Amino acid sequence: MSKDEEKAPSPDETDVQAGLMDERDTLRQGLHERHIQMIALAGTIGTGLFLSSGRAIANGGPLGAFLGYTIIGASLSSVLFAVGEMGALVPLSGGIVRYAEYFFDPALAFANGWNLVYSYLVSIPAEIVAAAVLVEFWVTISPAVWVTVFGLLMLLTALLFVRVYGELEYGFSILKILLIVGINIMALVITCGGAPNHEAIGFRYWNHPGPFVQYLGIKGSLGRFLGFWTVLNNALYSYSGIETITTAAAETRNPRRAIPQAAKRIFIRIALFYIITIFMVGLIVPSNNPDLLSIDSGNASESPFVIAAKLAHINVVPSIINAVVLTSAWSSGNSNMLGGSRILYGLAMHGHAPSIFKRMNRFGVPAIAVGLFGVFMTLGYTAVSSTASTAFDWLQDLVSISTLINWMSICIVYLRFYYACRKQGIDRNRELPWAAPWQPWTTWASLILFTILLITGGYATFIHGEWSDETFITDYINIPIILVLYFGYKWTKKTKIVSLEEMPIRQWIDIYQSEPVVEERSNFIELLWK
Repeated sequence: MSKDEEKAPSPDETDVQAGLMDERDTLRQGLHERHIQMIALAGTIGTGLFLSSGRAIANGGPLGAFLGYTIIGASLSSVLFAVGEMGALVPLSGGIVRYAEYFFDPALAFANGWNLVYSYLVSIPAEIVAAAVLVEFWVTISPAVWVTVFGLLMLLTALLFVRVYGELEYGFSILKILLIVGINIMALVITCGGAPNHEAIGFRYWNHPGPFVQYLGIKGSLGRFLGFWTVLNNALYSYSGIETITTAAAETRNPRRAIPQAAKRIFIRIALFYIITIFMVGLIVPSNNPDLLSIDSGNASESPFVIAAKLAHINVVPSIINAVVLTSAWSSGNSNMLGGSRILYGLAMHGHAPSIFKRMNRFGVPAIAVGLFGVFMTLGYTAVSSTASTAFDWLQDLVSISTLINWMSICIVYLRFYYACRKQGIDRNRELPWAAPWQPWTTWASLILFTILLITGGYATFIHGEWSDETFITDYINIPIILVLYFGYKWTKKTKIVSLEEMPIRQWIDIYQSEPVVEERSNFIELLWK
């Protein structure tokens, strides 16, 4: 072997160095730590909390809903901490797509990457439709007008410098937080008898109709357990978006510090927001309220807080909630545009998507990738037709399962990363930018729970008299799809699972240690937020 050959870097090392330098030079670092934290908040707090939390009460009762949201919130700590640890070490755009490429198998990067692209392609027009429906609360004109308006606004935001997106999300998230604080104060006032009707509720609804619901009319402990189990699935998707803190890592200033800080703080805040809010909902609305059981309007009238305000004779709440939820739908659409385009960009960087999706505009944004999602925004016009909207509803239901598969992929990749560190003698606490706590036990527990939820997601269809073709297909079709994508790519490209010894973790550590963290000066708002 010649001296030149001995000194030549391995393909993995060359790929690592070239990938990081190319992205950090090409993409503009316009996101600060406060933006990353707010992006995670904006991706999780939305219509699922403000509108659909009533479903959890109707399905599981106040205690069942409280337990369900608490358990899922705790289990998602592993997802958040896993992407935080890997993202701080590998600050590339694309999130799990990039980590799977280096730390598990390129086939999983391909399969889960396109699983996520599909999810974003459908969820973006879904958010546009949601925004159009919310406007109908005040003005009744053709939904196509509002689909056009909100679609163009989201597209324009996505094509501009990422700092514009960051500031918009920062503002939207503040509105959401203020609304959450306000509605929980309102709930406390109603519970204590301070509403116009002066009726103290206390824990009345926990006593009657009771802490749990007899789900599907099944009597006894089985019916109560099924109601609680259904809440787990509802809560699972309400938390979706928590993993987005690393999707735009290459566009984040000082990601080695910003990502771990966001991971540690966001989990606690989101968990508190959701758990406290779902607890308060259970105090002010009875689980057998007919408005909870017939939620199909899509606007503020289906919110459990609006239902409680009406029961307490408070009239101004519906418009306030509808206005903030409208910004939530717009915010969620913006987050999906960012996440989807960066996932597609990450796929293109590894050759899993056409190279044209790597092209940038003058603002350092992958414009062609954004354009693809802009084209699929036109799916929002299907909401105008009742027949087309039925098919669109099916597509939306499939998105929820793709989210669960993505979380499972994150857990699997992180476990391989964790055991590779042990195999290579890497001290995570001393050598990595940040080491997630309670590992690997919490990740194993979360992976087991997510797997059980994936398998049992459509359990209701197997109960006598409850069969539904739509439910069965939407709950289980993603399983064979992800398997076909994974094994099909492996068979075609002859990829192998990266061995624990060959994972390029040491190369990323060397890059990290050669780039010392630079402390950012915080402004007044950031100091308050910290």
